[in-house]
Amino acid sequence: MTTPSGRRPKHLPSSPFKPAVEPVVEVFEVGDRVTHDIYGLGQVTHLDSHAVTVDFGSKAVRIAHPYPKLHHL
Repeated sequence: MTTPSGRRPKHLPSSPFKPAVEPVVEVFEVGDRVTHDIYGLGQVTHLDSHAVTVDFGSKAVRIAHPYPKLHHL
């Protein structure tokens, strides 16, 4: 759950629930070898502030932040 400003509410120490875990966002560089759960093996060819372009051999795919299913090799 987030507030209207986009932030998560503060976790209270007395809460019986565990605090939400922040996802780790990977950082990619041009030339990195990567794997994608759907497209397979590829290489990062272009970066911009909100996406990476990966060449998977048969096609190039632009994958937006937070780069779902994309992992470093």
